[in-house]
Amino acid sequence: MVEKVIQLKCSCNEYPWGKQGKESLAARLCEKTPGTDFKIDEKTAYSEMWMGTYPELPSYVLSTGENLQDVLDKHPEELIGSKVVDAFGHTNLPYLPKVLSIAKALPLQLHPNKDLAAKLHKKNPDQFTDPNHKPEIALALGDFEAFVGFKPLADIKQLLQLAPLQSFLPPVQKPEFDDQTLKHVVQSMLEASEDTVRKTNDALLALPKSSFGTATHIPTLIPRLSAQFDKADNGTLVALITMNYMQLKAGDSIYIPADGIHAYLSGDIIECMARSNNVLNTGFCPRADRDSVDMFVNCLTFTPHAAEEALLPSQPFDRSKNGKTKMYAPPLSEFSMLASEVEAGEKETIGKLAGPSVMIVTEGQGALEVEGKTYELSAGYIFFVGHGVEIGIKATESLKAFTAFVE
Repeated sequence: MVEKVIQLKCSCNEYPWGKQGKESLAARLCEKTPGTDFKIDEKTAYSEMWMGTYPELPSYVLSTGENLQDVLDKHPEELIGSKVVDAFGHTNLPYLPKVLSIAKALPLQLHPNKDLAAKLHKKNPDQFTDPNHKPEIALALGDFEAFVGFKPLADIKQLLQLAPLQSFLPPVQKPEFDDQTLKHVVQSMLEASEDTVRKTNDALLALPKSSFGTATHIPTLIPRLSAQFDKADNGTLVALITMNYMQLKAGDSIYIPADGIHAYLSGDIIECMARSNNVLNTGFCPRADRDSVDMFVNCLTFTPHAAEEALLPSQPFDRSKNGKTKMYAPPLSEFSMLASEVEAGEKETIGKLAGPSVMIVTEGQGALEVEGKTYELSAGYIFFVGHGVEIGIKATESLKAFTAFVE
């Protein structure tokens, strides 16, 4: 008989955009996982804790040290279920949940779609480590800032009338400012020399604040982004002039489609994506780390085209017995995300899921009850739960848990 509930230990990576030492929620949760030897170094930036079976940073069974993927390979029917194995054609989890702690802007990036990902993986497997696409959601755990997708075309067109920005427009302009015109603008900004970017930012800062219309964040963010990277970083122009700047609160969520341009700026989030680690970067990073501008621009999708289009609202979850769990359901087959908030002394029951799930507790304490067995819950505790079981949560202290699942 295979245990349907497997407690996990996970790892945290150390990209320079992560929060420092104990400031990082990802690191604090990693340190709170019982039975691990993870210790926070205050001089280190901790960026992401990964949960799942991606080989770059896999999760391990807490009690035995086994790689979770090895356990799933041995018991696919019991743990994943034939429906999910058949749908995806393998015994890997089709999703990759993470906790991100962001101190400064991530690279300006997009994730290639399936066709391009397969080609890039074949050509350069060291950089593009799988053939899959990577649509994703980001769920704010507190205040969260991000650049996501493009502004409405009319808003971009208006900003490009500012004298310092007119040189990025096509030499011959069509009557309509359309996505092709925007593509030219983005490419021109990404290809601009360091001197051009620096001078453009200086010229924008010299303008009165009223010049920017409703986009008053532009003159505020130029110095901040310049301090994080450089006033000559091309990402500053693309993000501030063409992209939606979003300020989210706890519980707000955004959806990034494959080929969707984005750069997260600050905050702690739960992120979940299709099982992939492919990315193309063209800004907010050293020039040596940037991918081909041509390839990046040719991949771009032009949705979302307004901040509200990027939002992924929660919805009531029909298998939440006590109404304490809501669902974030992006338009893809690889995963959905549940968010459960259970106050001290209260209970929640989540009806059977038809596929495997991974749960992390970010706050509080209590107990997890599955098939007559009880497991302690506390911040930093992470569990894999096999398909087809009812999940009970009992809180002794106000508890928050997030569960990625596939059906």
